[in-house]
Amino acid sequence: MKKLVAVAPREAALKEYEDREILSNEVKVQVEFAAPKHGTELADFRGTTPFIDGKFDEEWRVFAKRDEEEPRGIEFGDLPLGNMFVGTITEKGADVTEYEIGDRVCSYGPIKETQIVNAVDNYKLRKMSKDASAKNAVCYDPAQFALSGIRDGGVRPGDRVVVIGLGAIGQIALQFAVKIGAVTVIGIDPIAKRREIAEKHGAHYTLDSTACDAGMEIKRLTGKMGADVIIETSGNVHALQSSLKGLGYNGTIAYVAFAKPFPAGLWLGQEAHFNYGKIIFSRACSEPNPEYPRWDRHRIEDVCWELLMNGYLDCEDIIYPVVPFEECAEGFCNYVDQHPEESIKLGIDFMGRD
Repeated sequence: MKKLVAVAPREAALKEYEDREILSNEVKVQVEFAAPKHGTELADFRGTTPFIDGKFDEEWRVFAKRDEEEPRGIEFGDLPLGNMFVGTITEKGADVTEYEIGDRVCSYGPIKETQIVNAVDNYKLRKMSKDASAKNAVCYDPAQFALSGIRDGGVRPGDRVVVIGLGAIGQIALQFAVKIGAVTVIGIDPIAKRREIAEKHGAHYTLDSTACDAGMEIKRLTGKMGADVIIETSGNVHALQSSLKGLGYNGTIAYVAFAKPFPAGLWLGQEAHFNYGKIIFSRACSEPNPEYPRWDRHRIEDVCWELLMNGYLDCEDIIYPVVPFEECAEGFCNYVDQHPEESIKLGIDFMGRD
């Protein structure tokens, strides 16, 4: 059996492995479909993540440098790649009562042919029907950050909403905004394929951020009023500057992206100073949730799973392209790292079909 790993920065390979025996609280899953992340996982793959030499200190709530004797946050050679998988349970431990052999499930895990997962009191191991969409299922993770951004931004019916960055998180956030009843929904991305999919799913307008003054276009398309809410998922400095320019007076930017250090040029004067805008740094997995105790990570995940499984969200076009498992090392390097403009969220097919 094989698994996808990073053997060095920006170098992926399929590597052989053997499974251990499962424990009494575990199940083994034969994988049929999987997907990586395109944001934080890419930073790991490139060796640019701040978690290599740094760590987040929960007590002080600041980033701190790792001690010399501590393991690094990322170690290449056998570094797993992948985020979500779908498959069928083939073995179960003696203490497992909520799952049966033959159940189709989705959960978190790297890209590999089999998964061994805790199956006792683990709500993240999600059951799904035989005919449920695997593409929707592997969007379980990005859907949570999209929903969090929408809620943190306070999107309401009648709002003017802009989504910047039309990867998986942005596409799902845009679907949420449309379905909530935003009167104007604008999607912004330099990649034509992503704009086409946003339009298919209800965007009233899309903009190529490299071909216009996006902030000024937001103002023009909203009758000079600006956006009530901007969901920023790209982490690009120019996107934030455009957001500050295109935001309406007292509007909100839900900053979903995990940005890298910005170069010189971000200007927090001008529109940012005059328009009384708010920036909320939105992260679904930070606890307590801003709406705690009514909302927490568990509730966000439950809601997203329900909306993915009942068809409220449609992620069929978001998983693009799909490559066979045998070609996933090349696919990861090409579509996630080297040519992200050719993909939205890469799908890995273990079953020999799209």
